[in-house]
Amino acid sequence: MAVRPVRIYGDPVLRQKALPVETFDETLRGLVEDMRETMRAYRGIGLAANQIGVLQRVLVIDVPVDGDRRADLALVNPVLSARQGSTVDEEGCLSIPSIFEDVRRAERLHVDAQDLEGRPLSFDAEGYLARVLQHEVDHLDGVLFVDRLSLLKRQFLRKGLDSLARGEMPDGYTAPTGSSRGSI
Repeated sequence: MAVRPVRIYGDPVLRQKALPVETFDETLRGLVEDMRETMRAYRGIGLAANQIGVLQRVLVIDVPVDGDRRADLALVNPVLSARQGSTVDEEGCLSIPSIFEDVRRAERLHVDAQDLEGRPLSFDAEGYLARVLQHEVDHLDGVLFVDRLSLLKRQFLRKGLDSLARGEMPDGYTAPTGSSRGSI
């Protein structure tokens, strides 16, 4: 297991669409372990493979869902459907440190995916879990949460985003041990 550097806004890999996984083997399991380790090191709750430079449709999440229960999932080739309702809440992103904004997302949705062995998974998600899944699947499609903001809001954030794209990290930002870059 290794902590890999999280790619920061401006890195072209974040705008590329990840490719479906076709081989379910030790390499995939190693990738997922590295993603989990990286997510935890950066104190994140979700991570898509392209955020560490791997263009495969893989994501990991670890979010609270109810009291002490957590959803700790690794999903391969996830597809979201049957979106229902609408909710607005604040989001941040490991690839866009120190920027937080309200984003509208579906309140409920259906997920079809595969596990690390290639077996099908199918479940419904709502609330915070649904929000995080939408955020991470957006990453796999080359979409960032700032793309979901109004033009006016994006213009307001332009200076900070341009600084990130130039490799300038926010004041007080420190990368996790073992990594060259970090996040929130």
